[in-house]
Amino acid sequence: MSNSSTNTASFIEQAEALILQQLGNEQFGVSELADAMHMSRSNLLRKIKKQTKLSASQFIRQVRLKEAMAQLKEGSSTVSEISYQVGFGSTSYFIKCFREQYGYPPGEVGKDMVVETEKVRTNFFERYRWPLIATMSLALILVAAVLFNKKDEINEPKIEKSIAVLPFKNESSDSTNLYFVNGLMEAALYNLQKIEDMRVISRTSVEKYRKTDKGIPEIAEELNVSYLVEGSGQRVGNQVLLNIQLIEASTDTPIWVEQYNQEVVDIFALQNDVAKKIANAIQALVTPSELEQIEKKPTENLLAYDYYLKALDPYYRNTKEGLEEAIPLFEKAVEYDPQFALAYANLAISYYHLDIHQRQKQYTNLINNYSDKALLYDSKNDVSLISRALYYMHTEEYRLALPHLEKALEYNPNSADVVQVLSLLYNSYIPDTAKYLKYALMGVQLNISANDSVGKGYIYLTLSNALAQTGFINEALEYINKSLEYDPTNAYAPYLKTYIEYAENGDMEQAKTALIKELEKDSTRLDILQEVAKLHYFQEDYDGAYIYYKRFTEIRDKRGLNIYPQEDAKIALVYEKMGLKEQAAHFFRVYSEYCENDESLYKSASMALRYAYEGKINAGIEQLKAFALQDHFQYWILLFLEKDPLIKPLQKHPEYEETIQRIKDRFWDNQEKLRTNLKKEGLL
Repeated sequence: MSNSSTNTASFIEQAEALILQQLGNEQFGVSELADAMHMSRSNLLRKIKKQTKLSASQFIRQVRLKEAMAQLKEGSSTVSEISYQVGFGSTSYFIKCFREQYGYPPGEVGKDMVVETEKVRTNFFERYRWPLIATMSLALILVAAVLFNKKDEINEPKIEKSIAVLPFKNESSDSTNLYFVNGLMEAALYNLQKIEDMRVISRTSVEKYRKTDKGIPEIAEELNVSYLVEGSGQRVGNQVLLNIQLIEASTDTPIWVEQYNQEVVDIFALQNDVAKKIANAIQALVTPSELEQIEKKPTENLLAYDYYLKALDPYYRNTKEGLEEAIPLFEKAVEYDPQFALAYANLAISYYHLDIHQRQKQYTNLINNYSDKALLYDSKNDVSLISRALYYMHTEEYRLALPHLEKALEYNPNSADVVQVLSLLYNSYIPDTAKYLKYALMGVQLNISANDSVGKGYIYLTLSNALAQTGFINEALEYINKSLEYDPTNAYAPYLKTYIEYAENGDMEQAKTALIKELEKDSTRLDILQEVAKLHYFQEDYDGAYIYYKRFTEIRDKRGLNIYPQEDAKIALVYEKMGLKEQAAHFFRVYSEYCENDESLYKSASMALRYAYEGKINAGIEQLKAFALQDHFQYWILLFLEKDPLIKPLQKHPEYEETIQRIKDRFWDNQEKLRTNLKKEGLL
């Protein structure tokens, strides 16, 4: 035992000594340490993991940070100077890592309180390092408490003016009146959502409680809200009977109760009165413009409104059969009221969803016409604006969709639908990682409790992806694990987790093995095929890359798909290395066309690789310098840009290193600004 302990200490001490010898060398990483220790990279990874419970890259970073702490205590250098002295090329990244390691920023070292408690903090942190990282980071997110099962959730304070409207109960002996009672609930929810001073949980989150034995405190805890609205009603001829109460969750006590017995003709006045009295009871600020929206009648024709309410139940099922059942009812509504904006908007949205997965679009004109009429008759209605935004998404004019969605969020600041579409746009079609994360966080707040585990798994997957893209890797790992807990069958979560773990440990071989394992489950997965090929490519294993790229391109061509055009330059280089010059030239031509047509923030980075391939080194560096001015690009760029064999020709240029460093610095500076802004908006 003593010999084993001595050997362990000797190995770790030797590794630490070698890292300290290269302390100021930012490029001294896992591979360099393995070479210096005269052992293979895989053996080094295993030995460090076994003896320290850290990955090799984490171990190296910890040695650098310990030395930084020692220098900071001496007080002879600034934080910026020390960050470079211990091998961090970016001061902002150094501050981020230091905060994660010690629980406070380096600027606090030397203050009396920190000096006195540093040893306690460090020992405690080393013992509970990973739980603390997750807890400190995720405790900042207001929604974190509700993203865990009751057993392991963190107790977060509830947002003061947060509310959920539970499904109303039908007390009529006539079950056909259920649609009418549901309509009363929908109207109450919709009116409350227009008040920005409140956080109103989405209908998808409350639908699961339609038939439940859970009590008010338990439901409120699961939804992380301070208030719940309960209602029951019935329709008897032309009379509406409605019992409604607002319950304070902390005391399980009604703070406002009302009984309504009115004629159907007064239904809109009843709905408006409910919203205003609930807002008043919880002291929510209602602006004049919000009051105007609440008091606006959707239609003057009660028969049109009746058909509209009948359409909502199948419409919200959002299945092909449900939409096909809802459409004739919405059409009857506009037949009785040709100026019924909400009905027109829902018709456009219904046809959009029927067409969304069709290769040959059938309903473009109908979506255009109905969304146009919805805006014509009510341009200040969020659903009208959503319908028009979806038309532009249908026609792939994504930037035209944005102003409609942003305006819709002004009229309905609690719209989970708007937030979800904005999140999709900023992730896939108009890349902006900061906005993607913002709307992903908002979406979790509003759609806080999906109907089933699959829905929850998707919500966590989206949030994890947004966090990973913005460099919040520890938080991303927490949420991707939650996604897999709720839905182990999700095909995309393991894929994302592989890259999150790679961001943490830098082990490309491990990442490649994990993705090959996923590919074995479905050998036609084009997303994973090209990723496995790419990892071989990054390792300059062109024979291995060719095997997977060949399968990828064959399936892509057979299916007539125009996907992953940004990867065609890599494919071109691989085919060139395999001696397939003509095919390589074809792929590079396609890539060049993609670069010319690219309107995203990644265009200059793509052009830099294009020029590097063509041997135009100065032009490539200029494009790289242009990319260094871009904001909110994905963290994956930082991880893989320098590993791309295409960029090698640019590395000889005297301005290359400085330009790459500016790209890194800009990313981490933007991440720090993003953290600050999200905190101000109550999202972090």
